[in-house]
Amino acid sequence: MTDSKVSSWKQRGKQACYLLTHASILGVYVFTIYYALVHLHIPERTSASQFEPGQFKYLTFWDLILQAVFFFVCLLNDFGGSNELCPAKRPILRRVKDFFHASLGFPVAMFVGVTFWALMAVDRELVLPAAIDAYFPWWLNHLMHTLIMVTTLLEMIIAPRQYPKRLSGLGGLLLFMAAYLVWLLIIYAVSEIWVYPVMEVLSWPLRIVFFLVLFLFTAILYILGEYLDRLIWGRAKKSVGKSAKKKKSK
Repeated sequence: MTDSKVSSWKQRGKQACYLLTHASILGVYVFTIYYALVHLHIPERTSASQFEPGQFKYLTFWDLILQAVFFFVCLLNDFGGSNELCPAKRPILRRVKDFFHASLGFPVAMFVGVTFWALMAVDRELVLPAAIDAYFPWWLNHLMHTLIMVTTLLEMIIAPRQYPKRLSGLGGLLLFMAAYLVWLLIIYAVSEIWVYPVMEVLSWPLRIVFFLVLFLFTAILYILGEYLDRLIWGRAKKSVGKSAKKKKSK
């Protein structure tokens, strides 16, 4: 078998791996969103006359939708884009995928997972009261708060990306988080109920400090994503860059 045929088979195998991985993860997220909307019935703290957006009030659910959209984009990119390390010209699907993962996919998933489990370790009543266990299956909790971190890290490991300029990537992330904060405040203004119990035990000055700390934490997670990407793909990208320069010099 010639080297070209071996290379072709390797490329096809890699492409099949991308397709299988992205399709499987997308299927899990679609199922999780469906189950949360249709079968998850948690007694609300608001009366019927008050504003109640259901699952859409939680950042976790926003992130589930983000992850489903992102892995759908990954699937489209597998068919019509490029998963090359350093393509000469990135197709539009690859550019969307790269920006999405850098600015939203990785940092939001890590933010939701880390803050949830950190608060659970401190006092679970602040985020997931024990009384909810009868309505909220343990496996669904892990799909919502653990799997999101696993899949975004897996994507970072198996597929390369080109990070956007920090100003645009970080700006997109903070704009998204600001939009969710406005949504939280709207819910509170209408229902006088905080979505997360932790907000109820804080005074307004402490709430403002808490929000600022969380914004800073999201920015740190974005920079962490940049660092991990360089750690995983940096050498390979430099090698490709050197090879390209040698070809040009010849």
